[in-house]
Amino acid sequence: MRILVVNSTTREGRFSERVAAWVLDHLTARGDIEVELVDLRDFPLAFFDGPPPARTPREYANDTVARLGRTLDRADGFVLLTAEYNHGYPAVLKNALDWTFVEWRRKPIAFVGWGNVGGARAIEQLRQVAVEFEMAPLRHGVHVLPEVLVAARQADAADSTAFSPLEPRLKLLADDLIWWATALAAARRAGEGQ
Repeated sequence: MRILVVNSTTREGRFSERVAAWVLDHLTARGDIEVELVDLRDFPLAFFDGPPPARTPREYANDTVARLGRTLDRADGFVLLTAEYNHGYPAVLKNALDWTFVEWRRKPIAFVGWGNVGGARAIEQLRQVAVEFEMAPLRHGVHVLPEVLVAARQADAADSTAFSPLEPRLKLLADDLIWWATALAAARRAGEGQ
């Protein structure tokens, strides 16, 4: 079972690197899944201007889009890390989603967000987008509220203790994600011959 943790922010001085390290450490420590970080900084995509990927699956416009598509295809499930910018999710994430489609299809997705309300508004928008992508957006998310965010920013970069109060929530998210990833992987395999 391969879970991709998607870091969807690319701003300078981004907080997401701390969140990504914490989530990766937690998921890797489980030992029952493969975990891979996908950093959208590594996929500099032009503003979407192509034909709808839902109609042209895996016909990639360039090498960067093809590399992103192949990376997403390997996943059985996703943990999407998102900041909340101006009551929404990052534009770079929307652009990456718009360049792809079938690579996300029939897979579960869970969310870890941060901001004034723990990224809740961005996550709610992303749940709607996930449904359009024919994904299974999961109920249990992790919301990093300002008190944890500030403490984590003030700590040494390698110190994740500020996230400790959120560990039960992250465990619940991971348990749920792995259940859904296992179920949907079996369903995708069963449907391949149809």
